[in-house]
Amino acid sequence: MSFQQQISKAAGIPASEIPASYQIVGHVMLLRLLKAKDDETKKKLAEAVLSLYPGVRTVCELQGSKGELRQPSITVIAGNGTEVLHKENGIIYHFDAAQVMFSKGNLFERQRLIEKIKSPETVVDMFAGIGYFSLGLAKFSRAGKIIAIEKNPVAFRYLRNNLKINKVNFETIFGDCLNFDVENFADRVIMGYFPGTEKFLPQAVNIAKNGAVVHYHNCYFEKDLWKKPLGEIKKSCKKAKILGKRKVKSIAPRTCHAVVDFQVLK
Repeated sequence: MSFQQQISKAAGIPASEIPASYQIVGHVMLLRLLKAKDDETKKKLAEAVLSLYPGVRTVCELQGSKGELRQPSITVIAGNGTEVLHKENGIIYHFDAAQVMFSKGNLFERQRLIEKIKSPETVVDMFAGIGYFSLGLAKFSRAGKIIAIEKNPVAFRYLRNNLKINKVNFETIFGDCLNFDVENFADRVIMGYFPGTEKFLPQAVNIAKNGAVVHYHNCYFEKDLWKKPLGEIKKSCKKAKILGKRKVKSIAPRTCHAVVDFQVLK
């Protein structure tokens, strides 16, 4: 029985008003309730979730994110408490789901990066958040030095705590990655942020050594793949060598989160 069918049967709500997918982080279930007609319907839906999913203690409506820091726009429908401990691939992420974005759709990317690093590289994570990429690299990859930069004070606080929880240690910098004034430094640069990531490409190229690899994330209309991201890279790095490109996940109709891996040639 599908999620829609389960909730429809338990709550007496038409399946058409129930989202087909959901995300669970820690004890919180996040839903995009675009079709639910009113607050009473949402309440019934949330109560059905709590009765059917013992591990879920809070149900929230996720409307999206806002601002440069991508703060989630969330309303608690049932239950209480949005601060979670979320376990994924041997890493524990501590964060508040109402204050910090977390996408399980990036799981493959997090694992892929761990497998890419086979020598003691210097890695700069330009948009570290709570440690989405850096924690896994510190615990499971052969990275020699990791520098994680984050300007959101809430995310940075959780990043620092997540180092302790996962018993790893690497350098963290609170501030804007544009102020990281080091050239030809990194063997690998992670740009795990969108939208508007193209504005930071010149800085990524500046940080990178000759031959370094940059993982460039951004969001695009499907019709603009792959001409637009490749054009953005070429504008900032004339001799870039494209190593790979893939769609990470759909984020809206005809819009996707994509990543391009390229080598910086100076």
